[in-house]
Amino acid sequence: MNRFFVTGIFLAGSVFWGLGNAAAANHEADFYAAREAFRSGDIARFKTMSARLQGHLLEPFVGYMQLMLRLRDASPDEIRGYIQRNGDSYLADKLRGDWLRLLAKDQRWDLFMGEYPALINKDNELVCYSLQARIGQGEAGVLPEAKPYWFSAEEQPASCQPLFDALAISGLLTVDDVWARLRLTLEAGNVSVAKRVAQYFPGHQEIPLRELERAADNPLGFLDKIPVDLNTRAGRELTIFALTRAARSQPQQALPYWHALRSHFSAEEQAYTWGWLAFHAARKHDPEALSWFGKAGNRLSDLQLSWKVRAALREQRWSEVQSAIDAMSEAEQNQSAWRYWKARALKAQGRAAQGNAILAPLSREFNYYGQLAAGDLGIVAGSPGENFKPGEDEIKAMEKLPAIKRALALHEMDLRAESNREWIWAVREFDDRRLLAAAEVAQRHGWYERAINTADKTRQLHDFSLRFPAPHRDVMQEQARLVGLDEAWVYGLIRQESRFVQQASSGVGASGLMQLMPKTASWIAKRLGLKNYRQSMINQLDTNVAFGTYYLKYVLDKLDGQPLLATAAYNAGPRRAIRWRSELPMEGAIYAETIPFSETRGYVQKVMSNAVYYGNRFGQQLQSLKQRLGMVTPAKGKAECGGGDERAPACE
Repeated sequence: MNRFFVTGIFLAGSVFWGLGNAAAANHEADFYAAREAFRSGDIARFKTMSARLQGHLLEPFVGYMQLMLRLRDASPDEIRGYIQRNGDSYLADKLRGDWLRLLAKDQRWDLFMGEYPALINKDNELVCYSLQARIGQGEAGVLPEAKPYWFSAEEQPASCQPLFDALAISGLLTVDDVWARLRLTLEAGNVSVAKRVAQYFPGHQEIPLRELERAADNPLGFLDKIPVDLNTRAGRELTIFALTRAARSQPQQALPYWHALRSHFSAEEQAYTWGWLAFHAARKHDPEALSWFGKAGNRLSDLQLSWKVRAALREQRWSEVQSAIDAMSEAEQNQSAWRYWKARALKAQGRAAQGNAILAPLSREFNYYGQLAAGDLGIVAGSPGENFKPGEDEIKAMEKLPAIKRALALHEMDLRAESNREWIWAVREFDDRRLLAAAEVAQRHGWYERAINTADKTRQLHDFSLRFPAPHRDVMQEQARLVGLDEAWVYGLIRQESRFVQQASSGVGASGLMQLMPKTASWIAKRLGLKNYRQSMINQLDTNVAFGTYYLKYVLDKLDGQPLLATAAYNAGPRRAIRWRSELPMEGAIYAETIPFSETRGYVQKVMSNAVYYGNRFGQQLQSLKQRLGMVTPAKGKAECGGGDERAPACE
């Protein structure tokens, strides 16, 4: 328990304590000594070192370590005392959660239930423990409350397992419930979870696990031999899984198998299979997707319906766009994307008044679809005419809050995850005025990531200079000018890539403001003739921006000067951006909407939306978002170069 805290909370290479140089060095040494003692379990040395940090701004972090070293032996009063003293830190709620997990494992249910209601961040593990606690205390009628947690495609915490077992023993978990979850896991491709779910079937309905693995590993090989009995539901479900697994990459390859086998399946099973075949076909932009959706009837999920809409958009079949949106759940229909496209569908069918009635309120929302709606109504969507500015006294008062001071200190120490958590906890209940004051504090300290995210939370009062900061303007302007790029677009991309965090790094290895992959950076250095290039240079501001704008210009030129396509290429690679085109000219908003990868789709929409706001901030000639998106022209032939998964061109 002590080791996970150190690796999860203190990863910095250097510590800045906000004191004089000598004092800072002493505190830094004391901190590292305390941390090492904590990691090694040297309690005596940890006590000595932590005593030297008493009264320091970050003492709550030391106190948390102290309690984690002896959480099992600490008294409830000690733990409650820490929580009460440090309620303005996320560590207080974290400690309560850690304590509750320990109490649950020891089955100290009375104490657990006394503390659990005060916990703010309740995850599934603790929810299931709370249900166990209520059962352990003899409360009747609790077990059915666990059933909703069963219906998940993901692995559920171990604390839920006894509840699932009890549901099965009591008969509250039916065979149909097991089939329902098995489908969820297979739809998500979570074969390991599916295997565990299959253990809940009665013996005569057992899923052959070897054949499940075969269907996952080689779906076409499975379909060639059909090593299961199609007279059993288990055999049919595994065959459906193999069909849809094959359709993920090649929908048309799965189709002949389905035509040959579908007579063995019930009407419900056929509709279900058509729905998933159509879903995968739509994501591949297969023109047959709509007809396959039609064979699925009215049993499509919201996810499938969203891709039915997208398939209809690419075919300009506006009545089907509308009908698919109308078939969604109410919550899904209320998403800004589907309100916008429903309005467009209504207008395309000659019902302009109804469409505009949807667009009008949507146009007042400061997001991608709000900007599109404003453009459709003839309004160029920029930032509000006036930004709200908190008073200097409000800003100074905000800067003095202990929680804000701790977050800033953690930020100065490059403890990104911990500083973000502390900040988010500090501002979680702020009103608009206090949010903007906090965002201003963050911006003054060069913490643009928090300034943006905090200013984004406001509902009535807004400051778009905080939402769309423009740091390093001299560097950006010069590099954009050198390669001939729109400065607003470059800023829009960086805002989405890194939130202006210079040392940002992604899970796949991208680095710096413009999130360059090492392979791409090396390729650029070679193109630029930099003989002394080293990978460590990627995070240098000038180098990162110079390389990033060079590559952005490269993909822009390769993609016929279309910023929308270049944005998609920057995120997912030029080959994909080209492949997602149609054979006919396509409205840019439809191209963006039908990008198969949800991450890339959201990325492209946000970058292009950001560019509109930055263009307004920089005093450029106003353009609507629709104008920036433009029309996507068909490819002019086979692509010369691609990008693959790492953004680096595959050829020159």
